[in-house]
Amino acid sequence: MIDTTPCPCGSGLRRLRCCALDASATSPAEASLALAPMLAAAQAALQAGDTPLAQANVCHLLELAPTREDALIFLFQLCREQGRIKAAEALIRRVVALNPNNFWATNELTLMLLANGALEQAELHARNAIRIAPQNPQAHNLMGLVLTEANRPVIGEYHYRRVLELTDREEPITLANLAWNLKNQGRIPEARTLYERSMALRPNVLQTVLGFAKMEEADRNFDTALKLLDEAEHLLPGNASVQLTRATVLARQKKTEAALAILHEPDGNDPEKTRLGPSELSEKGRLLDQLGRYDEAFAAFDTAKSRALAAGARPYMAETAAELTARLQGFFIRRRLDTLPRAEVRTDLPQPIFIVGFPRSGTTLIEQTLSVHPRIAAGDELPYINDITQIMPRLLASPLGYPEALAELWMGDQRDGLNELRDYYLNRAAKSGIFRPGADYFTDKMPLNETHLGLISLLFPHSPVIHALRHPLDVLLSVYSNHLTHGYFCGAEIPSIAKHYTLIDGLMAHYQAHLSLRYLPVRYEDIVSDQETNVRKILSFIGVDFDPRCLNFEQNTRYARTASYAQVTEKLYARSCYRYLPYLHHLGEAAESLAPVIARLGYTL
Repeated sequence: MIDTTPCPCGSGLRRLRCCALDASATSPAEASLALAPMLAAAQAALQAGDTPLAQANVCHLLELAPTREDALIFLFQLCREQGRIKAAEALIRRVVALNPNNFWATNELTLMLLANGALEQAELHARNAIRIAPQNPQAHNLMGLVLTEANRPVIGEYHYRRVLELTDREEPITLANLAWNLKNQGRIPEARTLYERSMALRPNVLQTVLGFAKMEEADRNFDTALKLLDEAEHLLPGNASVQLTRATVLARQKKTEAALAILHEPDGNDPEKTRLGPSELSEKGRLLDQLGRYDEAFAAFDTAKSRALAAGARPYMAETAAELTARLQGFFIRRRLDTLPRAEVRTDLPQPIFIVGFPRSGTTLIEQTLSVHPRIAAGDELPYINDITQIMPRLLASPLGYPEALAELWMGDQRDGLNELRDYYLNRAAKSGIFRPGADYFTDKMPLNETHLGLISLLFPHSPVIHALRHPLDVLLSVYSNHLTHGYFCGAEIPSIAKHYTLIDGLMAHYQAHLSLRYLPVRYEDIVSDQETNVRKILSFIGVDFDPRCLNFEQNTRYARTASYAQVTEKLYARSCYRYLPYLHHLGEAAESLAPVIARLGYTL
């Protein structure tokens, strides 16, 4: 019986001719040459404005020749123009799989993955774009975009500068991209100069003006930011990103009502009148929260998440997360750890301080506090531990994946394997430019690095591990009110946030039972209630003298590249403690599922 089930991706093709296609069983490309008139008919129909006929024609063609590249590209473009993002991504993935040397398709797929927050996959394809076309400026621009978003701005800067070298001129868009990159490195004066040069060359580019305004907002130059936003508004009146940035500036000026008025959405369900995207709705929800309008705020968060998913945001990768967690618990047990070596401590380079914790648990607050200290440099969210989990099998010449590849350390020719992995981490940190004169330590606050504490305990057995804790329901609510991709995209829905939090808490309990760590749990609520005592405790744990400047973290002029960048420019406040209480009736089953974790961590409802 023929399977006529339509593909769930929404391409309009049968499942067996789309995402469930067995390409090895299809005819060679030359066998479909006679079908060229069908594609021409689809193109003619589209040009004539008959989109349904164009879709029908190309689907008939792909039914007969499902691997025909030009037809797949045509259907991809059709789906993308119609906003069928899931189908478009599935189709362009197939084109890249069939022809890995198609630079255009690789570029399109990378941009789609970048827009969806799938940075790890985007980087894989961006690297391949450079392999395909190493002298193509667009390839390097793509790599710069991805690495800047993936919190590797120093390497991203290199690729943007390669674009300028290869084009041999001051290309204004590249100057603006490089300016945003430097802003993310905290090099604000250099970024400002580049924005000014870019606007002098092309003054009417919306994204340049908007990026400049966002940089000034981050640098607390609110009046300058508002003037730039006036220019942006003139270029494209009513643009949602411009409105969102203006609302952000006004909110930071404590003009909450004015900010909220900007994020107004017309009444009714007419999709033509809907203009607020997920980011705008989340900001609206946070503003409503500040005004105590909690039910309206939660409704805004809810709508933001549903619209993000409808627009192609990734749902929680539950099976992948559970499978990795089970393997980590199975491998990192005391009996095995007692037989594995440890990396030696390098005394010629600063050493990491790992600030671990679920996103929105207070890791940025701790880092801003510590990085005021002259002996501690800010590393921010360093991806190098996760990188090591990816490259470990190759570096250890193992046929196994992570973490099982660590079994190679028992082999005579891999006795120095951990030192090599340690050096990979430290060398990447050194190249990132985060080391500063006089600093013996640097922070690494990559969210959910606690997932890899087993590996960290082998690579840096003497490094301090500071575990930021906050009431789980406060964490859940805060993650839900932002758009974060950490944790296998668990932030897509409330149940998935609770599920991943429970998963990671179980892994942490396992590690605490089996690992030997320099480990200090720190509660966000304790820092708020008694800042000095807890800051002294943290500094003493690290092994550095108390510095009273650490109590004034809001005076730290560095730019924190996280969702908390604005909060940590304010003096310590208590309004985020037990923020979940007015929302408890909305959290329902998630609160119940987290009850055992809440109790284990010593919190109550």
